Amino acid sequence: MKHYRLFALALIATLALAACQPAAPAAPAPTAAPTEAPAAEEPAAEALDIVDTAIAAGNFTTLVAAVEAAGLVDTLKGEGPFTVFAPTDEAFAALPEGTVEALLADPSGDLTQILLYHVIAGKVMAADVTDGLEAATVQGAPVTFAVSADGVTINGANIVATDIEASNGVIHVIDAVILPPAAEAADEAMDAEATPAPTEEPAEEAAEMSEMADIVDTAVAAGNFTTLVAAVQAAGLVDTLKGEGPFTVFAPTDEAFAALPEGTVEALLADPTGALTDILLYHVVAGKVMAADVVGMDGAMVETVGGKSFTVSVDGDTVKIDDATVVVTDIETSNGVIHVIDSVLTPAE
Repeated sequence: MKHYRLFALALIATLALAACQPAAPAAPAPTAAPTEAPAAEEPAAEALDIVDTAIAAGNFTTLVAAVEAAGLVDTLKGEGPFTVFAPTDEAFAALPEGTVEALLADPSGDLTQILLYHVIAGKVMAADVTDGLEAATVQGAPVTFAVSADGVTINGANIVATDIEASNGVIHVIDAVILPPAAEAADEAMDAEATPAPTEEPAEEAAEMSEMADIVDTAVAAGNFTTLVAAVQAAGLVDTLKGEGPFTVFAPTDEAFAALPEGTVEALLADPTGALTDILLYHVVAGKVMAADVVGMDGAMVETVGGKSFTVSVDGDTVKIDDATVVVTDIETSNGVIHVIDSVLTPAE
């Protein structure tokens, strides 16, 4: 499994600035009526920097979480200019299972190297890119562009949106995470050396183990809980949720996290042992509570692992945990069960 695919930033915002020219003097003939000084135009909204542009876009939650974990926010909010090739959440979700978590576990090492490999010093617009162009990245190794009738690629990743201007540079959106040469070579070496070890386990037991992953690995494999998994990693709760349990987890999707007010995820990641941990534990109940158990719990207050209680409400086929709707139920794991919810729960103060 490749442990080095991930990365860094991006998207959205185009803003226009209008310059005011003083009016030309009136020609002599008809006397112009006296005019007052032109009313000041409303100032155009300021362009956002690269980080805030990526946050506002809503589909770079994993990239933003990685940038935060690597301590690169201040760098990418700096004067620049920078050109960022930003993988989408879908690009991160396509990485092999466990890659994001492994990178987040080493934020100042491989994660930082991969993120910086997506950044070029200076402002490179789409019109500047030519076939075969090589450009040095902030990480140090170069990237190579290819231009064809099918589109433009950077190290094999398709550039799917271009010229998203920010106050300190520009963002281009890509559909895959790109790796610097050292990481790519290491991955290839690992692949070449990795051969399945012979096993003496009975076939049925091996099949059962492969089918029943723990809560964390089940969430990783699903592909639509990348922000949740990144938050669990940041809060140091991976070992807890890989423990014996059993646990019942009400898991918000990536879309649920993206719907939070701007800057919320980043603020929580900045305080991993405080508010972030409190919120994550509010989504976990000790014991294995299946959907059939919840049907008879309308109005019940259920205590969470964090110590606070949420309210269950049942209306026909609709079940809510506080204000979040349960959209998928009974995803069984080796140490409990996951139910998917459409918004992030917040414990009362």
